[in-house]
Amino acid sequence: MLDTLKKLTGYVSPAGNEENIADYIKAELGAYVDEVTTDPLGNLIAHKKGAGKKLLFAAHMDEIGLMVTYIEENGFLRVSALGGVSAYTALGQRVTFKNGTMGVVGTGSKTDPKDCKLSDLFVDIGAFSREEAEQMVQIGDVAGFVGDFSIFGNCVCSRCLDDRAGCAVLLEAVRQGKDSPNDLYFVFTVQEELGLRGAKTAAFGVMPDYGIALDVTRTGDTPDSKPMAVSVGKGPAIKVKDRSVVAHPSVKNAMADTAERLGIPYQWEVLENGGTDTGAIHLTGGGIPSGCLSIPTRYIHSPAELCAISDLENSVKLLVGLMERAW
Repeated sequence: MLDTLKKLTGYVSPAGNEENIADYIKAELGAYVDEVTTDPLGNLIAHKKGAGKKLLFAAHMDEIGLMVTYIEENGFLRVSALGGVSAYTALGQRVTFKNGTMGVVGTGSKTDPKDCKLSDLFVDIGAFSREEAEQMVQIGDVAGFVGDFSIFGNCVCSRCLDDRAGCAVLLEAVRQGKDSPNDLYFVFTVQEELGLRGAKTAAFGVMPDYGIALDVTRTGDTPDSKPMAVSVGKGPAIKVKDRSVVAHPSVKNAMADTAERLGIPYQWEVLENGGTDTGAIHLTGGGIPSGCLSIPTRYIHSPAELCAISDLENSVKLLVGLMERAW
């Protein structure tokens, strides 16, 4: 799974530009499911047929990033955000475009990062004129932040663990899952960072009996952090609530029951800000009972997100248990 996660974090796929990572995941899924399709919005939908309840598991392929909006006469790029990009976090970071062009995020007269807004930032790609820059990038090109994949202690640190960690867990669960009584749909969604867009169309196309998203969540275990009852290394978190959803009791309780039956440590997650694909899935059609399996992660939406290997492994075990559960 760690090899898969390293490969997944190597793809530059800001929201709306997920084709490259979708191609990789599609190739990996082929031997384990009955069919793989792509819907009109770009969601990758894998189906493993069964006679029981229709279950949808979703992880999003996209990441936060920057889009070129204007090229200055002197070759600097003005950009807008794709998803929740913080100017404070972005300043001084390197970025890479899908075509391999590299750049660094800078600002003008505002040297204190706390004073910066996204509109103050530019990207320096080493060009000295607009004409030179246009040979390297075009208006509308997208870039992701650079952050090497590293393992230290029991932790993984990398760019875009949000939500390549969820994608890696879902892929590994598909590989490990054996005979399930259920009709399983594994969905790798697009444009989650722009408002859960892919999950809306995917859930409507599948119309499952139950839906479960896999995503990262914030923690409250770093010095002077805002209190939150989630820590890295203490097991996957079962979502109770975030700004997009109150998890359905039947799904939430099924997740906890499965974890206890399999001896998997878990935590309860109440996230005061942010949301996941669950927020779109549960409002589909006449309503779909939904929940979320969350991977505790520090420094979310930075180039150095960090989670515990044990939490990833236990997330796989819990997901396999949910796939094979009689709902």
